[in-house]
Amino acid sequence: MNKLCRQVSIESPGPTIKDCVFSFEVPVPDVPPNGARIRVSTLQLQPRLTHVPLSDLQVVCAGACYRLRRSPSISSVSSTGSVSSLSTEMSVDLGLGGSMQSPAHHGVRDGALFPGYEVAGIVESLGAEVEDNSSIQEGDRVVLYPYDGVPHGYAEFIIVHELKYLVKIPDSVSLPVAAMLPTGALLAMNTVFNAHQYVEDILRQRGEGGVCKILIVGTGGLALWAMRIASHHFKDTKMRVQLTVASLKDEGFLMAKEFKTVNVVQWNEDLYERQLIERTIDSCNGEVDIVIDFGTTSRSLHRSLQCLSKGGVVFMCSETAEKLMPKFSRLADERQQRIKPVDMGTIEQLQELVKLVGNGEIEPPPHTVFPAEEACKVMEKLCNSEIQGRAILQFYDAD
Repeated sequence: MNKLCRQVSIESPGPTIKDCVFSFEVPVPDVPPNGARIRVSTLQLQPRLTHVPLSDLQVVCAGACYRLRRSPSISSVSSTGSVSSLSTEMSVDLGLGGSMQSPAHHGVRDGALFPGYEVAGIVESLGAEVEDNSSIQEGDRVVLYPYDGVPHGYAEFIIVHELKYLVKIPDSVSLPVAAMLPTGALLAMNTVFNAHQYVEDILRQRGEGGVCKILIVGTGGLALWAMRIASHHFKDTKMRVQLTVASLKDEGFLMAKEFKTVNVVQWNEDLYERQLIERTIDSCNGEVDIVIDFGTTSRSLHRSLQCLSKGGVVFMCSETAEKLMPKFSRLADERQQRIKPVDMGTIEQLQELVKLVGNGEIEPPPHTVFPAEEACKVMEKLCNSEIQGRAILQFYDAD
């Protein structure tokens, strides 16, 4: 195929938010024998995926996620390859070790911008060796599971080497909503699932009438998904699981208020640290048992530990935990607390998530769709916390 298609690539934003978005034309990739080519409609700014026997995918939407720079020697990682990385959810201190570059904006400390790979699109063509009775067919609307080896950028057309990494989406789920699921929502779901056993143990120890208190930190897409997923997941505990959201932005406070069973405390950075800790403990009716922290900064984690009870546990995404755990392991040990890293969820969890959103059991957080051509402006707005909820980039309207 000699035709060209658009590609948008996004790297970790630096202190000036410049030179992190790359847009250019690349050749439309050939369809792999056992895979598919997909036309991408919408994307969420996030990290990338791995290899599979390919199919052709037409990218329609993608989540606003960025590709985390693993080394300072990589100056333009997302400007190479066939797919880019855009996402709206991880924050200021994302470096893993001294060699990693991390976003330095105060405005993204709340988990509104994170690394990942989120793509929804339409299967444009299948490989020559794909069986006729395959569960994936041309014209199917799909999301791509972010496997190891995913392409480096978001292109209008991407290929996957194996159909097993594609998840069909029902007609009840729009492509922009589907584009939010493979990284942000999936990570939030896996975090809630990781907390499940701890919740069960606490409720069993405290007997009938006992309560388990969970604090969710952040108001970016990760925290908004976690709040929705946790509310659904623990709905049968008969109010024995108490959820509180520590909101880092005013709009997050308003969004969280839509759940009347969820307490909300605002972390106003103009207040002294001791005031914020006391305010949080008071709002939670005492120290909490579990913290799901998407704040990604040292200050956020320190505050979370101060609000956590003896023997409590903090869940953080693995990238942030790897950076912060060396700083806080001693404090956590002194308080008999644990910090648990959480990785991306499984494809089985993604399939379950698609069903839950499709049948209306979990409502997606607010999101705004932008033309892919505006990726640079979108990143700047995300870094300055000017977009409510998630940001979706759209190559074309397929719904």
